[in-house]
Amino acid sequence: MQSVTILAASSPGEVRIALTDRQGTLLDYRLWRPGAPDGVGDEHLGRVIKRVPAMAGVFVALAGAEGFLPDTAGGAKLAEGALIRVRVSRAALGGKGPRLQALAGETPGGPPRLLQPAPHPLLQIAAHYPEAPVRVDDGALAAQLHTLLGSRLTCLAAAFDAGIEDQAAALAAPDAALPDGVRATFHPTPALTAIDLDAGAATAARAPKGVAQEALNRALIPALARQIRLRNLSGAILIDFAGMKSKKRATLAPALAAALAADPLRPRLLGFTALGFAEILRPRVHPPLHEYLSGPHAAGLRALRAAMRDAAARPAMPLALLAAPAVIAAIEADTLARADFARRAGRALALRSEPGLALDAWRIVPI
Repeated sequence: MQSVTILAASSPGEVRIALTDRQGTLLDYRLWRPGAPDGVGDEHLGRVIKRVPAMAGVFVALAGAEGFLPDTAGGAKLAEGALIRVRVSRAALGGKGPRLQALAGETPGGPPRLLQPAPHPLLQIAAHYPEAPVRVDDGALAAQLHTLLGSRLTCLAAAFDAGIEDQAAALAAPDAALPDGVRATFHPTPALTAIDLDAGAATAARAPKGVAQEALNRALIPALARQIRLRNLSGAILIDFAGMKSKKRATLAPALAAALAADPLRPRLLGFTALGFAEILRPRVHPPLHEYLSGPHAAGLRALRAAMRDAAARPAMPLALLAAPAVIAAIEADTLARADFARRAGRALALRSEPGLALDAWRIVPI
């Protein structure tokens, strides 16, 4: 198994988890928000509320939500009103509830409720890489994990060095630099994610144009597969390779399939469309990274991280966060993040709503 290290950088309300190789290259990246978990892996007692023959499954009432249990995952022959133990197998998507899987064993009575939360994501990754050292930068997190990880666990002043921080920050951009000057641009939509590859002048080689374009595209495939994994792109993915004629692009299939095979989610290359787009299906389990990084809650957590830096620079000074109403509301709703900030900073952060501010235009001021 590849030699890897698991890193966990903590800030109020969020743990950024990175899997790196010996050279410090990001291999996988994930966000964990204790105050707003995606629920994947949670075990629930649910109640069947409706059978939907057209969808081959049943809707199940959970504690505060509804999920869908396919017949192929244990929903067959369940009558309305039946109690069932289920595990969340896929996070909610676009207003639709989570996907469920039935669990064997005795079903308790009572109302729908959470029976067992999912293990900490850091433990899930550590179980997948049992020899990998785990390095965290928060004593409270280290204490929580010490019994299970033992000598594998080290607590440092900072889990991410500058190189890892730069690689993680780059994943927030809608594009990425690939080998030989090629740039990939990612266009997520509710139905699919389109990836456009722009070679620019990169194919201005001495070899014949077609040969040069094929060699260029073939060389960038491993880096492109890595970006798909790091950004956790999922569902339908279409790739528009750079420059090659549509009918020639299928020659890239073996290299693309081989690169995708290293992905733990086992994405499938379905083929190439008539227009020459590579068509990939990557299972959606957790939300993609761009969904985690957008919206008021994400902006609020970025603001709390910045406020921690201010609190460290001004240790005795009370501080206030001025932000858009939606950002303030998201932070107020995440009680774990606010408590985490107070624990780390030694004092609470005052929250003030400023209607004229954009989501990322927050300010931190002394009070």
